[in-house]
Amino acid sequence: MDPLTQGVLGSAVAQQSANKKNIIIATLFGFLSGLAPDLDIFIRSNHDPLLALEYHRQFTHSLIFIPIGGLICALIFYYLFTKRREIEFKSVYLYCTLGYGTHGLLDSCTSYGTQLLWPFSDARISWNTISIIDPIFTLPIFLLILIGALKKKKIYTRISLCWIIGYCIFGVVQKERAKDLASNLALSRGHTNALVDVKPSFANLIVWKSIYSNNNIYYVDAVKVGLRTKIYEGSKINKLNISESFPWLDLSSQQAKDIERFRWFSGGYVALSNKYKNRIIDIRYSMLPNEIKGLWGIELDSLVGSEIHAKYVFNRERNINSIKELFKMIKD
Repeated sequence: MDPLTQGVLGSAVAQQSANKKNIIIATLFGFLSGLAPDLDIFIRSNHDPLLALEYHRQFTHSLIFIPIGGLICALIFYYLFTKRREIEFKSVYLYCTLGYGTHGLLDSCTSYGTQLLWPFSDARISWNTISIIDPIFTLPIFLLILIGALKKKKIYTRISLCWIIGYCIFGVVQKERAKDLASNLALSRGHTNALVDVKPSFANLIVWKSIYSNNNIYYVDAVKVGLRTKIYEGSKINKLNISESFPWLDLSSQQAKDIERFRWFSGGYVALSNKYKNRIIDIRYSMLPNEIKGLWGIELDSLVGSEIHAKYVFNRERNINSIKELFKMIKD
């Protein structure tokens, strides 16, 4: 989730636990603690580009780490800001732990994948009920906690919590509607055993990306579940076949291992790029939900040694027309 949303959600929960005297401190500490788990982005290696993928949303985002993360934040904030302000450490710890604890749960609502159960499982949990960036979700929370802090009245915080819960429930309902519509589309093609996965598209819960596989082919479409429903049929692409796409690849090499690491990160949704012959893409993400244009991937090189890692790459195309087309789908 984007940093602003993580911060304001942490503030909303921490603010609810504070008395009138401490409400501004709780808002600030909840906000900063809500951001703290993403400090794992600094775990990276110039030698191993995929290390950052393995550690982002890992131990700092797990349920078992919440009291530890909250304690680290509390110790820093207490001794830097509140030790001389007659605020008890236990109060600071409460605000920080509540703020910290919201982060992993919110990330799990997106489609990126969060290791909530680390170290007991490396499964990347993704409930796919909210977009990674959604201003319709975020802005009301931001305004309500700001008013609540300035007026020192928790009624605004309670309203924000009701909005958070209500929006998350709406996301679950929309997901089920989208899944039913996408499943019917698969059936209309004669794909009777397809396991359909749906994910919200950028910044909304109206148009959803649909992905399923049949006979080693991924089918990617978009479905709209507003007041009216609509299907935007899209693209298809072959599942990754290593032996066909990379006959030169040594399966014991580091590049081969990196393919499996990237497959795990992508939830198995990997395919060979149609544009770059040595690039493997994560097909879950694209600006237009019915397109297959991976936003990131790994690139292999047949000329390097067996100990060299695959290259991690981003799709840096900035297509304003895709954004316009997406919002046209939403309004249509």
